[in-house]
Amino acid sequence: MPLGPDILTLVVGSDISRCPNTPWPTCRGYLHKRTHSGFVKGWRKRWFVLKHDGCLQYYKHKKDEGKWPPLETIKLEGAEIGIDSSLGKPFVFNCVPQSGNRTFCLCATSNQEMKRWLEAMDKAAHPVHQNHVWEDVTLHNSNLPPLAIKNPECLGLLHQLDRSTDAWVQHYCILKDGCLYFYASIRSTQASGGLYLQGYRVSEQTLSFKQSVIELKPPSEEFKTFYFCAENETENQRWITALTASIKKWLPLHQAIQDFMNRPLEETKM
Repeated sequence: MPLGPDILTLVVGSDISRCPNTPWPTCRGYLHKRTHSGFVKGWRKRWFVLKHDGCLQYYKHKKDEGKWPPLETIKLEGAEIGIDSSLGKPFVFNCVPQSGNRTFCLCATSNQEMKRWLEAMDKAAHPVHQNHVWEDVTLHNSNLPPLAIKNPECLGLLHQLDRSTDAWVQHYCILKDGCLYFYASIRSTQASGGLYLQGYRVSEQTLSFKQSVIELKPPSEEFKTFYFCAENETENQRWITALTASIKKWLPLHQAIQDFMNRPLEETKM
């Protein structure tokens, strides 16, 4: 017997599952690539990575990803993706980029793996381009001086760690609706950059120099982990609290629904 009203209205802050900080469904794994060049003709095993920006890259070995440039990058938007049964070999599929001057012939290890790649590559080949009102708002905010952003959730100085030089770069920061805006100073006329933080996890960490820092860990390895440090421990805690609360307000719709369904029955009665 159903409990509560016939119609349940669930109000969610926003479905930002396609915001810029959320990657497209990505694939990683070994595929065999047919080649006609060089001394060895046939199939070569390569480590393929489908990036969130719709680019397919491949490396000689899995360990090369992140350490060396890819052997090749293939832009999938507009490409034709489909199964190829002409070779009499199972789990073979082709990718013809929009340029049309080359066909990439790939082979998976199983039907399930082939379907996984076909689905992900087809989504990358035919992306859904739509602007979200939240993205329009953040773009508008980024063109404002820092103190012109209404009702910020936190503001003040933060130092960001540049991992390439181990140097700290100071920003004046504004936190608003899950976005952290960077300014050169409080007198800046517009933001110099920003981070969409949806899906990030906030925690306090101690780096090698025994300094307490704020760690922002991304939901996917496609993105970087960021480290920040405020002026003192009290400020660190203020930022951690504000960042956690701001991020928590913005969930992908499917996650918000799942969280609601997992709540105890007493809490879901209307």
